[in-house]
Amino acid sequence: MYVYELERPEHLRDWLLMRYRVMQPVQDATGNGSWQEVISGDVTPFDPALRPVMSPKTMFFAEREHLFEFDGETFRSSRPASEPQVLFGMKACDLTALAYQDLHFQDDPYYQARRKDTLLVGIDCSSPCENGFCSTVDAGPLVDEARADLILAPMPSVGGDQPGWWLICASPAGQAAVDGMNLTPADSHWRYWRDMNGEHARAAFPNDTYIINGIQRINARAIPDAVWDNLARKCLGCSGCSQTCPTCSCYATRDIKTDKGFYRERFHDSCLMEGFQREASGANPTSAAGRRVARYWYHKFSGDFVRKMGRFGCVGCGRCEATCPGSIGVHSVMEKIAHV
Repeated sequence: MYVYELERPEHLRDWLLMRYRVMQPVQDATGNGSWQEVISGDVTPFDPALRPVMSPKTMFFAEREHLFEFDGETFRSSRPASEPQVLFGMKACDLTALAYQDLHFQDDPYYQARRKDTLLVGIDCSSPCENGFCSTVDAGPLVDEARADLILAPMPSVGGDQPGWWLICASPAGQAAVDGMNLTPADSHWRYWRDMNGEHARAAFPNDTYIINGIQRINARAIPDAVWDNLARKCLGCSGCSQTCPTCSCYATRDIKTDKGFYRERFHDSCLMEGFQREASGANPTSAAGRRVARYWYHKFSGDFVRKMGRFGCVGCGRCEATCPGSIGVHSVMEKIAHV
């Protein structure tokens, strides 16, 4: 693994723009961050602290997509076209979530068609983000070197100024992407200082013992149904938590009639929707809202999914807390069930 010194992230971004379509977090007119394409010659500065409201999962798991069509005689697949692209400035939590999605969709040709040509540039966090608790669920604040191709790690500040960055080439694809940049190799102390940055960042997270206690109660099946029912009364069924959650992967399909036959479309769904588990017979194991809320959080923190997927289904990004209009995001729910 090669590590280099880098004066500014924009130098790397501009280099990559010569070969790739580059997407990075950009602050929009509402003051929120969103993933936007950077055009060659763009002087928009890169904001290391900016995290988009939406995770980048929709770049691979599309909100709506055409799967195939049938004209009465022949089925024709509609595989998405792909081009080399870079996701520039991904936080550790989103990279952890993307690795989770990679496993879930490992045999999905539509997801993989987009994923295979994507270079991931991660960035270490130096402080907690709003509502974040990535360190509690082993998803940050430092980027796991197995989950990115390139990693931007800030050098320790001097008098409040940022002196530069370390550029870690974490994969052969990452190394190949920077070949020719004429970068200066990092000195031997880079890992020590990077680890120290991680320790300082972890120490800045607020006390979230209630989340650990809540996880233990979920896995002990120690939460009365009445608690889930009370929480469900606050759920508006908007699916905002599912849409913003970087690990949610529920979808449904429908067949749409055309003049020549029909085509099948896949679209995002949510297990919090009343009809999500409704069977053709009309039976519905989660017709009660409390059962759906319990199922959602069980999927995020159950040890059963750790055995299947290698980790919890929550990466501690806290987006659900910021999005939910009913105030039943992760912090609100876990604080409630931890003190039942």
